[in-house]
Amino acid sequence: MELHTASEPTTTMKFPIVPRLIAAFLCAAPVWAQSSATTGTNLKFEVASVKPNTSGDGRVMIGVQPGGRYTATNLPLRLIIRNAYGIQDFQLVGAPAWIDSERFDIIAKAEQDIGPPIPGGPPSPIQLMLRSLLEERFKLALHSEKRELPIYALVLARPDGKFGPQLQPTKTDCSALSGARGRGGPRPEPPPPSGGPPACGVRMMPGQLAAGGFPMALLAQQLSQSAQRVVVDRTGLTGNYDFELKWTPDQMPQGGPPGAPVPAIDPNGPSLFTAVQEQLGLKLESTKGPVEVLVVDRVERPTPD
Repeated sequence: MELHTASEPTTTMKFPIVPRLIAAFLCAAPVWAQSSATTGTNLKFEVASVKPNTSGDGRVMIGVQPGGRYTATNLPLRLIIRNAYGIQDFQLVGAPAWIDSERFDIIAKAEQDIGPPIPGGPPSPIQLMLRSLLEERFKLALHSEKRELPIYALVLARPDGKFGPQLQPTKTDCSALSGARGRGGPRPEPPPPSGGPPACGVRMMPGQLAAGGFPMALLAQQLSQSAQRVVVDRTGLTGNYDFELKWTPDQMPQGGPPGAPVPAIDPNGPSLFTAVQEQLGLKLESTKGPVEVLVVDRVERPTPD
């Protein structure tokens, strides 16, 4: 999956259910309390259909197509909520068991094209529209709390601050690139070489993370998805960087639908923690800190339509 700072024509994911990978599709914004999530805006889908999925299929799909069409197939409600609010599993508490066991299909249409969220940015239009849908169709009501929980701090691994071979300051002017894309002009930078970091974008696959022209805060945020804890940036590094990281995930992908690409993963490769240190020259240190969680006050099964 590849996310760019400008909207791409189509973004689709299909593979067996792996919660933290699915959540990564929309997990690009920090937690926001429901009362403040739509401050100054009330974005909604023009039309939306929500139906239970009783197929028993283990595969899920999230897709954004041209024309503002959004589809989510065979997703448990927990993942839909996580995607809408940009949170990890442990940050959603107080929910009934059926939000994990029951699956739903959503087909919705926005007024215009909607791109995927910008990693590290504010809540995207699609996230705000999903929040409105959850409030209206599932009667979802939430409130936020701060709780002291285990976290990881992303720090420099070496006393001299030397980077690893897969981390370097970016040479790309992402502001100029983003401006040119927004005006429909030519791209100042050619497409990245195969396997390299994308220019001013993020490429995420199981056991792989590559980004070009992003701050350390983005790296910390994306590492949270695989580390299963909130990761905070304490490197002290400013500016934007290019980085590429490969590791062997704890949960290996098992193949998707026929024809769907499955990334090659070395089963004997390094763990995430080893890869971060050897490839980037950084380290994940276990500590504790305040973590914002969303508490479910109310949620109901929707009326199918």
